Amino acid sequence: QRLLAAGAAAAAACTAALALVADGPAVAVPLRFMTGVFLAGVYPTGMKLMASWAGSAGRGRTMGVLIAALTLGSTLPHLIAGLGSLPWRGVLLAAAAAGLAGSVIALVLVRPGPYAASAAPARNPRYALSMFTERGPRLANLGYFGHMWELYALWTWIPSFLLAAPAAGGLPGSVETTVFLAMGLGGAAGCLLGGWGADRFGRPPAALTALLLSGLCCLLSPLLFHAPPPLLFAFCALWGAAVIADSGVFSTSLSEVADHRYIGTALTGQTAIGFALTVVSIQLTPLLAGAVGWEYAFLLLAPGPLAGAFAMRAFGKGAPSVRSPQGTS
Repeated sequence: QRLLAAGAAAAAACTAALALVADGPAVAVPLRFMTGVFLAGVYPTGMKLMASWAGSAGRGRTMGVLIAALTLGSTLPHLIAGLGSLPWRGVLLAAAAAGLAGSVIALVLVRPGPYAASAAPARNPRYALSMFTERGPRLANLGYFGHMWELYALWTWIPSFLLAAPAAGGLPGSVETTVFLAMGLGGAAGCLLGGWGADRFGRPPAALTALLLSGLCCLLSPLLFHAPPPLLFAFCALWGAAVIADSGVFSTSLSEVADHRYIGTALTGQTAIGFALTVVSIQLTPLLAGAVGWEYAFLLLAPGPLAGAFAMRAFGKGAPSVRSPQGTS
C-alpha cells in the first residue's frame, strides 16, 4: 500500500507540473512518460492487494470492482471537461487532485487482506517472462493482449469517432459527457457484470462473451457511424461495457494459474506488455482514419478481441489448474 500511495502521489505531481509549467512537447512528453512510470506502481500493486482480499470463489467480482474504479477514473476527466468550462490545464489539475486523494486513501486505509501470499523465498523478476513457458499463464496473457489491442485505442479515439459522426450534435450533452456516460458508467457496469459472470459461469465463458461482443462492435462500427443519436449512444454504451468487462477476468485468471509466490511479478508483466501493445494500436488508428475516415477506423481493432477469444477458448478447453490462494486446486 505504501508503493501504491507513492506511485499515485508522484503521478499526480507530474500531472500538476504538466498543467502548470508545460509549454510544448519538450516538457510535456517527459512529464507524461514519468506519469506512466509512476502509475505502474499503482495498477499492478492494486490488483495484488485486491486479490489478497478474496478467495478464488469471489475473486472475479473483487477484480471487477477494481477495474470498474479504473474505468471511472480513466473517464473522469471527460466528465470534468464536459460539465464545466475549464481549460485543459484546469482539467489536468482536477485530475491531479483526484490522484493525490487516492494516494492518501491508499496510505491511510488500504492494507493487505487475509489471502495475501506469504513472502517469496527469493525475488524472481524473470518470472514476468518465464511464466510464458506455462500453458495457463501463457493463454491468459494472450487473451489479455488481444483485449488491450482494442481497449485503449477505443478509449483514446472514441471522441474523434463521435465528433465525426453525423449525429454528433444530437448526443446527450457534449461529446465529453457522452464518452463518460458510455465508456465510464457503461464500462463500470460491464466490469461488475463481467466479474459476476466470471464467478458464476467461469473465467473463460465470461471472457469469451465480452471479447466476441466487443469484437462484433468493432465490425459494426461503420454501420452505426451513421445511426441516429439515440441508437449511436446505445451502441457506444454497449461497446463501453463489453470492451472492459473482461479486463478483471484476465487478471483473475492469471492470479489463479501463475506461481503464487510471484503473483505481483506475473500481474506486472502482464500489464506492462499489454500497455506497451496499446501504443501500436493507438498510433495506427488515426493513420487509418486519415486514409479511409473515422467511419472505418475501428475495424483495425477487431483482430485483437477475436484473437483473444481464441486464446481464452483454448484456456477453457485445456482446463488449467485453478489454485486457491492457499495453494489447493
